[in-house]
Amino acid sequence: MKESNGELNIGMSTEDIIEECKLFYFAGMETTSVLLTWTTIVLSMHPEWRELAREEVLNHFGRARPDFDRLSRLKIVTMIILYEVLRLYPPVIFLNRRAYKEIELGGIKYPAGVNLLMPLLFIHHDPTIWGKDASEFNPERFSEGISNASKYQTAFFPFGWGPRICIGQNFALLEAKMALCTILQRFSFELSPSYTHAPYTVITLRPEHGAQVKLKKL
Repeated sequence: MKESNGELNIGMSTEDIIEECKLFYFAGMETTSVLLTWTTIVLSMHPEWRELAREEVLNHFGRARPDFDRLSRLKIVTMIILYEVLRLYPPVIFLNRRAYKEIELGGIKYPAGVNLLMPLLFIHHDPTIWGKDASEFNPERFSEGISNASKYQTAFFPFGWGPRICIGQNFALLEAKMALCTILQRFSFELSPSYTHAPYTVITLRPEHGAQVKLKKL
């Protein structure tokens, strides 16, 4: 909002629109592509889960284009891409929140205006929350849903939590599932010997040296 000649202008300038478009592009494309990259890497490291996911996709869709209605029935794919890969490699590794009033958390009082940093990556890898295998890829931990996967239900929040949860969550996950199903239908893949596992952060969590994956058409 800007004031012009004493009047309140609630319109958006060209610069505002450009910045909003940049945000939609980054939030909608970058995060989903990073999620798919890590999923491909992880499934290459764990071919037994890759084949289980492929079998599930082929049982539901065969070689036909996946449809939106049946995507929700993919339990193994959901456990892998929606939950376990997002737990291990969340695109955003921390969240910031500002207290708009004095609050108390864990017996500590925080004044209004204080910034709170939530280290999402560390919480997702905490063995006191997820068990001794917290750093390992184990989609089975989500076999009974999110609420039974960890010690605390709110410990899993790759898209945030509460009223400020990402509004694009459902679309992003639907998009990622659709893409993974299409890849599994058409390609076998494995990591190249040149791949070096080195997650690092430049705004989003990504492979530092790239994702060298060899694809073979089925």
